[in-house]
Amino acid sequence: MSIFQTIILAIVEGITEFLPVSSTGHMIIAQKILAIDSTEFVKAFTVNIQFGAILSVVVLYWKRFFQTFDFYWKLLIAVIPALVLGFLFSEKIDMLLENVVVVAVMLVLGGVLMLFVDKWFNKPNEDQSMDWKRSLKIGFFQCIAMIPGVSRSMATIVGGMTTKLSRKNAAEFSFFLAVPTMAAASGYKLLKLFMDPVSKSMLTDNLVTLLIGNVIAFIVAMAAIKFFITYLTKYGFKAFGYYRIVVGIAILILVFLGVDLSIL
Repeated sequence: MSIFQTIILAIVEGITEFLPVSSTGHMIIAQKILAIDSTEFVKAFTVNIQFGAILSVVVLYWKRFFQTFDFYWKLLIAVIPALVLGFLFSEKIDMLLENVVVVAVMLVLGGVLMLFVDKWFNKPNEDQSMDWKRSLKIGFFQCIAMIPGVSRSMATIVGGMTTKLSRKNAAEFSFFLAVPTMAAASGYKLLKLFMDPVSKSMLTDNLVTLLIGNVIAFIVAMAAIKFFITYLTKYGFKAFGYYRIVVGIAILILVFLGVDLSIL
């Protein structure tokens, strides 16, 4: 990958990781548009730069990560469903990751859902405390995001709102949950790469590229989180829903017309 391609992918990761628009879907689309071959290094790069995005959450909410053990207990409960299903179906999930049509369809379907999320679920109750039942339910919602194009952020925020959490509190718990979820998934994939001498050499030979990607993803993700919390609290989900629908339909039209996305 060139430095330009590295920067663009890192920006896409930073912007989309915590917005309800599907970071995985956008990364797949960006790779197609930039004509980046899905090599082992590219796959490793897209996994590795998630650590930059994860760090942005820890830095922005560092006080919350030094609370009582109960905070981590709720995160552990919420992350268990994704860990179990991810381990059982990792190969099938990987098969879907390069399918642009799947991404486009899920962008559209998720976008339609988001047009009605505020009407259906924005009914927070007075009790905004996070108990284990809320955590577990959000954890099961997170599993839906294993389908590329769904959006982990969207699934977990909607999951939180179905338990009567406010949009702000649901979004913040979604950010917190991203830390162990993404760290576990990314760490597992990187561990497998480091166990292979060829893959390990490939990563160590491209440390500068990985460092650039993580730094950019970190900075952009911090800005995206601040923007999203403010916007979501004031205006809700509709704008993101329309965006998903437009992007998804545009991709489907291009694919069915036989347009090579790499020439865009």
